[in-house]
Amino acid sequence: MRRRDIIRLIGGAVAAGPIAARGQQPAVPAIGLLDAGFAVDRIHAVAAFRQGLANAGYAEGRNVEFEFRWADDQLDRLPALAGDLIDRRVVLIAAFGNAAALAAKTATSSIPVVFSSSSDPVAIGLITNLIQPGGNMTGVTILNQELDSTRLERLIQFAPQATTIAFLVNPASLTTTAKMREMDGAARAFGRQLHVLEARSRREFEGVFTRMEQQRIGAMVVASDTAFSNASGELGHVSTLHAIPVVGAYRPFVEAGGLMSYGTDLADSYRRVGGCAGRILKGERPGDLPVQQSTRVEFVINARTANRLGLQIPASLRAIADEVIE
Repeated sequence: MRRRDIIRLIGGAVAAGPIAARGQQPAVPAIGLLDAGFAVDRIHAVAAFRQGLANAGYAEGRNVEFEFRWADDQLDRLPALAGDLIDRRVVLIAAFGNAAALAAKTATSSIPVVFSSSSDPVAIGLITNLIQPGGNMTGVTILNQELDSTRLERLIQFAPQATTIAFLVNPASLTTTAKMREMDGAARAFGRQLHVLEARSRREFEGVFTRMEQQRIGAMVVASDTAFSNASGELGHVSTLHAIPVVGAYRPFVEAGGLMSYGTDLADSYRRVGGCAGRILKGERPGDLPVQQSTRVEFVINARTANRLGLQIPASLRAIADEVIE
């Protein structure tokens, strides 16, 4: 499927025209979706969000419309994109990821914002209280650094010969320092040497694996991060080209050829965002809606990749996997 067809499928690109004539109020409420990534990477996320809205009684073209804004991995575009949504008179903004949520918060204090965040939303300044957020914002949080040490443990079970393990982080992330501190302790507990590698976007993935090969690093754990979740498929594909055992955070990583993933079921979190948006459309105030936590996780293994790497799937891991791609 061509890129423009995919963008059309999920609702239009940044350059799409307004729902109604410019300067006029839409005939039905318009929801703005703000995301730091690419439209082509977010098909499943948007589908889950639509499902959450549908469960609340809202369907595109019947009683709600969408305005999509994608930053295409250029975070500095988010403030302008948020401002454009406000100019289009959307009644609510769904902001996926910390950077998008912070941009929406800065752009408006009146239009309701429902976010999906991989961090503590109080710690990063989105809200002041999880139970009663107040103001115009509420949303859903996902498990994040709590899962990194489990990824490390399962990678060691899969590739016990790897004594030096890379930890891929995004240095621009608000949670990177805490993640590195926790992972360093976990690596020492498992008797492994941890080597931190950095990438801010998909453009740097190839260089990460080149450095791993040059430094003879035997395996890698990918941290939970919006930059990596948006590009999970591409990261999984690059990992197959370098024949290195890697555990990612999200299912698309494995579907694209990565060895395994363990992390939040993102579809669950986006459905929850859609459901929360539906409640607000029905009249509830965002500041009165407690922030939800999506705790559903999934563990997926790619048996074909294991075979290419010459690795046997441990029986203990096969027994607990949600899916083994044969």
